[in-house]
This record gives sequence, structure tokens and C-alpha cells, in this order.
Amino acid sequence: MMMQRKHIGYVSAIEGAEVTLVLDAAVAGEVRVGEMVVLPSPRSMVFGLVQSLTIPAPAASPGENDRHLARLALLGESLGPERDDFIFTRGVSVSPCLGGAAQLAATGDLARIYAKPTKSSVRIGSLHQDPEVPAFMVVDDFLGKHFAVLGTTGSGKSCTVAVLLRSVLAAHGNGHIVLLDPHDEYAAAFGDMAESVTPDNLVLPYWLLDFEEMVQVFCSGGQPYREVEANILKECVLAAKAEYWRGAGGDEGGLTIDTPTPYRLARVTELLKTGMGRLDKPESAIPYLRLTARLDALRRDRRFSFMFGQLTIEDNMGMVLARYLRLPADGRPLTIFNLAGVPAEIVDVVVSVLCRLIFDFALWAERGRGRPVLLVCEEAHRYVPRDASAAFGPTRRALARIAKEGRKYGVSLGLVTQRPSEISETVLSQVNTLVSLRMSNEQDQLFVRRAMPENAAGLLSALPALRTQEAVVVGEGVPVPMRIHMRELAANERPRSDTACFSAAWAEPCNDKGFIDDTIDRWRRQVR
Repeated sequence: MMMQRKHIGYVSAIEGAEVTLVLDAAVAGEVRVGEMVVLPSPRSMVFGLVQSLTIPAPAASPGENDRHLARLALLGESLGPERDDFIFTRGVSVSPCLGGAAQLAATGDLARIYAKPTKSSVRIGSLHQDPEVPAFMVVDDFLGKHFAVLGTTGSGKSCTVAVLLRSVLAAHGNGHIVLLDPHDEYAAAFGDMAESVTPDNLVLPYWLLDFEEMVQVFCSGGQPYREVEANILKECVLAAKAEYWRGAGGDEGGLTIDTPTPYRLARVTELLKTGMGRLDKPESAIPYLRLTARLDALRRDRRFSFMFGQLTIEDNMGMVLARYLRLPADGRPLTIFNLAGVPAEIVDVVVSVLCRLIFDFALWAERGRGRPVLLVCEEAHRYVPRDASAAFGPTRRALARIAKEGRKYGVSLGLVTQRPSEISETVLSQVNTLVSLRMSNEQDQLFVRRAMPENAAGLLSALPALRTQEAVVVGEGVPVPMRIHMRELAANERPRSDTACFSAAWAEPCNDKGFIDDTIDRWRRQVR
């Protein structure tokens, strides 16, 4: 028995992947943008989404003489004569015919078009056209080929990320996900499922820094001293590394300034003082004095204890990587780096080190023994901006390298941002699945349209009107481009990203006398 569908009109124009319909006046008011339409013929059933509705020459008042047109974006087809157990495939090989009938898709059609893929997949929500039809995400294509979550503030971006990650981890409890959280939002959403790394328990030894990162941390901010200090620092650090490596019985033949091997910062200070003592002119000592003072200040600054606070130097690189990459997961397949309390002057360096370690570990792992890792980067426009001069170079290069080469080595990238127009086009072009939430900024909408991997103009036209937690998803990670409503999260699964409730907070006077003193104390002790 064939599916019962409502006839809505006929095909009046065909242009590439777009079709124009003339709608029957009696049902024109029932057709909505985003609805699925079926164009049956003896050779195929073609499916398309309504992307615009128009009345070319409207009368003074609505009437039956008006011509109603609908423009479709074609999505796919089922070859052969119509049958109720059709198999949907993306792309159209047999175009519809002029004058051919157009019908609204039934629930059964949608269920087959958006059916659960045969590949490993998870449910992330339901279709906008029919809430009874579930929306699925193909895990390997979604994670393995990079994804981005884009949407303005308040559109449900953080909750969408939580839904996606929770859906994946519910089906794959031995995953390995690293989430960079600059606003302390996500720890509340994942609870015991995540290893929460805060400035209090973060361990990132200074000797893991490469040379560019060392220069950023140790050297003066501007010329002319920065370059001079960098050359002096390189010589002293390389010597300190060689001494430690020889003491540990290692072969220093391949040792470079970027080799992640321990060295003693106190020894670097000694070498700086020795070099300064060999100088003839007092003014030549200024770069040495600046470096010595900077090293001393960093070692004494409590905010940098996660990098310089270790009392003894030991090669704990394996322990650091095992903890942060969740190897093994031990019931916590997600690591959340809370960067909110990391000093602003060093947070870019911390992100650079983490991104670089994740990629290099995958790069040097023996083929077949490595474990795929997903790196999710919140506020991605801060680290890979369109304007290269606005970012810390090593961080931008580390993320760009993951975007370009990561999939070869099992490192995938998830970018999350509310300003897609400010993110690097080179990086975003490597993303194969886009989850786009509400966007009101015209420049952001235009940027997303250019970045789309396929024709989805009809869906994208709805971006300014999407409700909270609604998204347009296109790309390799979903069987068919779709507009969906993300599944609801329980209260304990939601990120801590709600806007402050001014009306409630201002309804009563603040009688908490110790609030100010307690805040100042936490501020001074750098405890959140």
C-alpha cells in the first residue's frame, strides 16, 4: 500500500538543484518553509526542502487568483517507481519533469529519509518538521572529520555541545575527549563523567614549553630586548636540557630546544649569571637581568604554581598525558580544562601547549596503537581568529595543524563560537559538519553560507528565526541536512551558562555582610 500524501501543486521550473512549484490555491496556506516535498515520477521519487514561498504578483487583497510559488532545494531520491519501502540516497541523478506532481512528505517518508544510519550513530534530537521522527548523528563521520557548533549568545550553544558530547559518551564510554572551557560552564553538565582540571589541580611543567612558548612566557614583550633575550634564553635552556639529559643517561644527539625533556630552572638562572659575569660592558647585562628577574618572579607567583611550583624535577610527562587524554578512561572519558582561573597573560600559552601535546602524541604514536582523541575548543575565535595578528601564533598554528592533518593521526577538532565571521576561514573550511543555531548577525550568516559543504540555502534562511536549542545541521555527520530540535537535558546535565536573573536578584536588598570581604579574599588568594 502506497503512502497517502497531500497533493500541493506541480513543477513549473527546474534549474540545477532547485525546482519551482506552482501551489494549488486551496492548500498553499498549509505549506511552510523547511517542509519536505516529494516529486514522484515513473523513474524516481525526488525529495526537496521548501526554501522560499512567494506570490509574484499579489492582488490588492488575498484571493484565489493569486499564484503561489514554492522554491525547493533538492536533497536526494529513490530510484525506480514509487513504493512504500523506498531507499533514500543523497543526490539526484534523475531530475523531476516539468508539470510533474508535487506532494507533501508523510511521516513515513521522513522516517525513512532520516532513518537511523547503518553506521554507528546516536540520537541527538528530533526533526523540526515532525517531532516524532528522531534525528541521528553518524559518530565516525561527525567526529573523524571535524565539526563546528555556531550560534549567537543565548541560542543554546553550550547546551548543544553538552547534548552532542553526552550522546556520544553514552554510547562510547571509553572515549577520549578534551574540552577547553574558558568560562567554567561544563563541569556542572558532566559531573562524575568528567575529569575536571582547574588551576588548583592543573599540572603543566614549564619544561613542556617549546621555544616560541618559552619566549612568550620568559622574555620581554617588545623589541629591541625580546630578540636579544630569546637568543640568550635559547642557549641557556639548551645547555640545561643537555646537562639533565646526560645525568639521566640519555643520548643528547637529537636534543633540540623544542624537545620536551626536563631541565632545572635554577640551572638556567645560574647559566644566565655566569654569562652576565663574562660581559665587559654593564649595559650589555640588561637582557640577562631582565630574564633573571622574570624567572624569579614566575617562580614566586602563586598563580603560576601549576607550571613552576614543583619542588623536584621529574619526568612525569607520561602521567600528565595519561591523565589529560584519559588513557585509560576509568569511567571518566572527558577532560574539562577550566581556563577561567588561569592568568590572562599565560592562558594562550596553556592552550598552545595542550593542543600541541595532543597532536604530537598522536603523531609519534606507533600506527595501530594510538587512540583517537577529540579536542573541543570553546570560544574558538579567540585562538584561531581570521586576523592572524590578533592571536598567539603558536596556538593558532597548533589548532590549524589539527584541522588540516589531525584526521590522519586520529585527532579530531570541535570548534564552538558565537562569532563565525571572526574565525579563520582556513580552519573552518576543514570542518565537514556544521551545527548552526540562531544567528542574527548578517555577516555571520553570510560566512556560514560560504562555509556550508553542500546546498542548504533553504535551511540556512531560517537561522535568524530558530528557537533556542534548534539547529540546522549539515555535512558528513548527518545522513541528510536537517533542521532539528536538540533533545532536552536534565537540570544536572545543563552547563552553567544561564544569564543572571536581574529581576529576581534586584527584588531584595543584599544583606550578606561578608560577601564583599569573602570575594576580596578569594580574589587575593586566586581561589574560585
